[in-house]
Formats: sequence, C-alpha cells, structure tokens
Amino acid sequence: MDFLFSFFLVFSILSTLVYVFLRKSRCRRLRLPPGNLGLPFIGETLQLISAYKTENPEPFIDERVTRFGSIFTTHVFGEPTVFSTDPETNRFILQNEGKLFECSYPGSITNLMGKHSLLLMKGSLHKRMHSLTMSFANSSIIRDHLLDDIDRLIRLNMDSWADRIFLMEEAKKITFELAVKQLMSFDPNEWTESLRKEYVLLIEGFFSVPLPLFSTTYRRAITARTKVAEALTLIVRQRREESEAGQIKEDMLGALLSGDTALSDEEIVDFLLALLVAGYETTSTIMTLAVKFLTETPLAHAQLKEEHEQIRANKKSSETLEWSDYKSMPFTQCVVNETLRVANIISGIFRRAMTDVHIKGYTIPKGWKVFASFRAVHLDQDHFKDARTFNPWRWQSNSGPATSPANVFTPFGGGPRLCPGYELARVEISVFLHHLVTRFSWVPDEEDKLVFFPTTRTQKRYPINVQRRTNVSYGQCKE
Repeated sequence: MDFLFSFFLVFSILSTLVYVFLRKSRCRRLRLPPGNLGLPFIGETLQLISAYKTENPEPFIDERVTRFGSIFTTHVFGEPTVFSTDPETNRFILQNEGKLFECSYPGSITNLMGKHSLLLMKGSLHKRMHSLTMSFANSSIIRDHLLDDIDRLIRLNMDSWADRIFLMEEAKKITFELAVKQLMSFDPNEWTESLRKEYVLLIEGFFSVPLPLFSTTYRRAITARTKVAEALTLIVRQRREESEAGQIKEDMLGALLSGDTALSDEEIVDFLLALLVAGYETTSTIMTLAVKFLTETPLAHAQLKEEHEQIRANKKSSETLEWSDYKSMPFTQCVVNETLRVANIISGIFRRAMTDVHIKGYTIPKGWKVFASFRAVHLDQDHFKDARTFNPWRWQSNSGPATSPANVFTPFGGGPRLCPGYELARVEISVFLHHLVTRFSWVPDEEDKLVFFPTTRTQKRYPINVQRRTNVSYGQCKE
C-alpha cells in the first residue's frame, strides 16, 4: 500500500514537471511580448499592489512600458498575463470577444456575482441579454420613462442634505435607489435601504481572497450575497405570480419574466444582482469625483454653474428637467468625459486567450490572460495633451480628443461587452450635477486623496460642507 502511494506521488510530481517543462519549452519557441515573469508562483503581484498605493495612478504599467514598450508580459494573480497599453491592441481584444478571447475574472467576483450574471454570460445568451439590457437604457426609454424618476429621486435625496455630508455615501444612496426603481419599480423605503447596506458588504468582497476560512471580508461578502439573493428571490416569486395573473410592470424584471425564453428564479436573481452592482458603484464614484475635480478647478465649476443656471432660468421653480434640458448641457458633457478619462473607474478588462493569438509581431499563448488597460491609454501624453490634468475644455468641438479615433477613449469598454448603461449613467450624472450646482454651494471639509487599487475612489468618502443657495427655489417633488 505504501509502495503504491509512493508510486502515484512520484508519478504525479514527474507528470507535473514534464507538463511545466513542455509548456515552458513551447512558450520559448513563441515570440512572446518582452517582460518579466517575476518570482515563482507570485510573479509580480506584490509589485503591482504596492505600486498602486502611490499617488501615481499607473506606476506599475508606466515603469514596464518604459522598459518593454506598450505590450509586455508579466505574471500577476497566479497567471502569466500580457498587458496592453496600445489602443489598437485594446480594440482588437474588445472586438474579438468570443472569437479569440473570453471574459475572465477573479474567483471572488465570479462567486459573488453569480454564474448567471451578465458579466459571466457567453455566446448567444450574452448577446440576447445584453440587447435586452440596452433596450431598457437607450435614449428614447430614458427620455420617455426614466428621466422624471431620475430628477425626482435626486431632488428627494438632496432635500435632506445639510452641513457636513460624505458625498460618496450620498451619491451611492442616490444611484442605488435609481437602480432599484428602474429594475423593479420600487421607490425608496426601509427594504431598499436594508438591501443597500448588504450590497456594501457584498462589493467589499470583490477583490478579497475567495477563501472564507482565511478572509473575513470575503466571508462577510458571501453572507451578504446570500441575504441579497434571498430578498430578490421573494420579489421575483411575487412578481411571477402577478405576471401569471396578467399584472405586468414595464420594468426590467417584468421583461425578464415575460421573455420568450423562460428563465428560472435563480437566473433572474443573478441577473438583477449584477445589474444593481453595475448601476450603483461606478456611477456614484464618477459623481463624486466630478465634484472633487470641479472643486479643484474653479473656472470649470463657474462655467458649469452658468450653464445650469441658464437652464433653470427658463423654467418655473416647480418644473422638472426635460430631455431638451439634458441636450442643452454641452459643457456638462465635457466635464463628464474628462472625469471618466481622468478617474478611469474601470481601469481595464481581463480576458483569456482561447487560442494562440498573433498580434503586433508577438504571440499570446492559448490560456494566457490579457489585460487591456484603458487607464494607460487615457493618461498617455501621446493621445491627450497634459494627460494627467483635469481639463474639460479639451472635449469642446474645436479641441483634439473630439476628433481622435474612437478606440482611444473607451471608458465604457467596447465590442460585444460595451457597457449597456452608458447613456443612462451620463444622464444620471448630468442631472445630479444640475441640482448640485443650482441648489448648493460647498467646500471640502478636509483634504481627501484618490487611491487607485483595487478601484479608483477617495480615501475618506469625500466629506464636504454644503450650504443651500437661497436664491434658487424648487417646487415640491412629485410623489
């Protein structure tokens, strides 16, 4: 028995060594992008994490681009990975989703999102569900069905603002309430606030070690995910009964229940859970950072305020914003674009090569990960003058980036996985800025710096002191 065990142990070790040797030999025959795989097993992961603790948003990539060029090889998070800071290569990766590359995310994210989330769907199912999501966030739907609620809920939240607030927390509350309203037709109440608190814990686990035994953060996130799923399951079952009785609401959940292809409760819950994350976290961060950048750029703040005061001057105090008002915010769109470019909430995307991929004279071996860095392109001096300076005027029609190739500015990704809510996010941010600058003046309560790992955010949730402007009056929010 001992001999048999020893034989299998030695055989397993030898098989592993042979596999590793053959794989390395094959890689040596290929023309890999230049780079450094670092230490065994951990590669350059520690250098990556420590670099992002500095105030420079791309220290890890900057150093390697200087040494190796815009496409380089490294080894992070347990796998050999090719990084791209080249816009043409990034576009190639995005456009070949499902052909040469497939989505690949850390285990913590896949476990917490759920296997039926839009993030993890592939093939024809992803295409169908992506189209469905976009159909609920296009311009006509926003104009005819969503804009009134966006305006109403933002004003309703701002009615309670006084003195010192944490802007990041207030923005997250707004975007979560908007997402719940748009997906399931719920107005803010105790249930939605309870759900939001669980979401905070869930999202904290995205970049933790996916081992409950070793990570308290991940363990809390799994517990929160279970509570969120249970709460959403009850809603789905209730709405399914109403739908079967002919009571169909025109929201995302209604569309999922009445679709041509029957979806299980679990599939719908995973789908809704992931959309709530998408509509909640990123948009609120952009709102907060837009205010931070405007505060630090007084001329931009003044021009934005002037634009919105002109819109307000043409409306009665009780009137809500209309689609024509949104389309009359050209400088606001410059501010949104520049915030997206500088902040880079989504710094890039991971994909896995489905076959050997040949590009720019190099070969990316099958099974290797690739990382298309959007942030590195957005902060490249070759594409944007004074790239690391907040300058919304660069987006005006007579400035450079307006005529740049589309693949240079990709804050919402691209290809088959283009963010389906990109237009909705722009509208929400614009309406938020409108009511902020016309209703309040503010000053930072204390200095708050940006951090860039694992995602871009402020260290202290951006505390500000707000003062209501008495020369602007608003009517009561519609119930």
